[in-house]
Amino acid sequence: MAFGKAHTRGHIVAEINVTPLTDVFLVLLIIFMITTSAMVKPAADVDLPKSAENEEESKGVLVTMTPSHEVYVNERPVAADDATLASVLRDTIARSPEKVVILAGDRGVVLGEVVRVLGLAKEAGATGFALASE
Repeated sequence: MAFGKAHTRGHIVAEINVTPLTDVFLVLLIIFMITTSAMVKPAADVDLPKSAENEEESKGVLVTMTPSHEVYVNERPVAADDATLASVLRDTIARSPEKVVILAGDRGVVLGEVVRVLGLAKEAGATGFALASE
């Protein structure tokens, strides 16, 4: 904006025209907004990875829970009451080279049962937990 007399030929104009600069910044902002929205996937579209099959035998204690409230420790049926399950877990964990409990539960198993079994395993001396998947 020129206040005063108009620019004459041969004089240097020392004013910065910010309108083109603002246009460039707005275009860059729009480009960055579009590219970031294309790069970020929404949480609803997340596809969980499938577990890879390993041929090596796990060295932890495998605890399997069925929807009919049956509990198996290393494929051996165990009574579901706390005292029996705790003693079997204590003995099995003591003999295991790794003190890890691998929990394999059916989809129909209630979360409260899983928490109860994991609590008993922790009291029996387990130092780590893992969940089995297909």
